[in-house]
Amino acid sequence: MKPQDAGNWSSSVDQRRRTRNPFDVMDVPNPNDQEVLEFATGAKLAGTSDDENAKAWTAPSDRDQYDAIEGNWSSRWNGGADPTIPGDAANKWKQGNAEVKAAGDHLYLLFDWDDGVRRGLIDAHREGTRLVGKYINLTDPKVTRPWIRLIVSNQRIDGRWTGGRLHFRR
Repeated sequence: MKPQDAGNWSSSVDQRRRTRNPFDVMDVPNPNDQEVLEFATGAKLAGTSDDENAKAWTAPSDRDQYDAIEGNWSSRWNGGADPTIPGDAANKWKQGNAEVKAAGDHLYLLFDWDDGVRRGLIDAHREGTRLVGKYINLTDPKVTRPWIRLIVSNQRIDGRWTGGRLHFRR
């Protein structure tokens, strides 16, 4: 990286990979744009024991890595209907698997739903336990949404997007 590019995150892309994210999938466009910043200003997450993500909704597995934020997770989201899933509705949870990887002060969350048929990526800037960024539907890349999350623990991440919730659990 050239010294004049030191503050430019996109310039620090590994040129062999050609993406910012460590999964080598399509990058989230403009993960810190004005829409994201405005959403992050108004959206709140408290991480309380009565939050809808507080109660465990997935069974623990042997592959869980509770000592670090990186690793395998389960994911679920609501607030929008996936038109490719028969009978889906905004209030129904779409559940799947996820993996979290860190790169500097960014966390990347690659997740799926509909038995792995659909995938999404979140690129979020970490500010302590709070993450602010954007989601892209990798199956339908024209769909992007601001997203915030709160790292409650290495077993629970509460998330909110403009239409509903998007959580991660171990």
